[in-house]
Amino acid sequence: MKKRWICLFVENEIGVMARISGLFSAKSYNLSSITVGTTEDETISRMTISLTSDEKTFEQVKKQLNRSVEVIKVIDYTDISIHMKELLFVRVNHCKEADKAEIFRIAQVFNLKVVDYNKNSVLLECIQTEERNNDVIRLMEKCFINRIEVVRGGSVAIEGISVSDR
Repeated sequence: MKKRWICLFVENEIGVMARISGLFSAKSYNLSSITVGTTEDETISRMTISLTSDEKTFEQVKKQLNRSVEVIKVIDYTDISIHMKELLFVRVNHCKEADKAEIFRIAQVFNLKVVDYNKNSVLLECIQTEERNNDVIRLMEKCFINRIEVVRGGSVAIEGISVSDR
């Protein structure tokens, strides 16, 4: 079993995301992450999908996606150079002044953005890799036991640009 990434270019139409995700659930494939957004062409959306599977299952997934009418292009990102980021929000509740000072120190070290706060809570934004976001969550859970709320968006990715092409 291995973590795998697929990029799909699909027709930007109602129900396409539901049909694509339904394809996975019908075959009992579990998605770790799925994000969708329009591209520079309003008629096309780009989907970034993460799943954990073996090689045989993954090949079946790609074949099924390629057969879908709405799918324009399938790109396997698993073993190529990509740039990937995930959006993460972490809210720390029931903060005292010492907690806020520690949160601001953590934010500085992990390059987090404090996007909102009040007397009792602090809201952080983190746009990092999935692994780095996992590190942030583990640290925040350890430092602020039972006081954090986590909201994660799926990852988005794009192929890297080769330095040798310059």
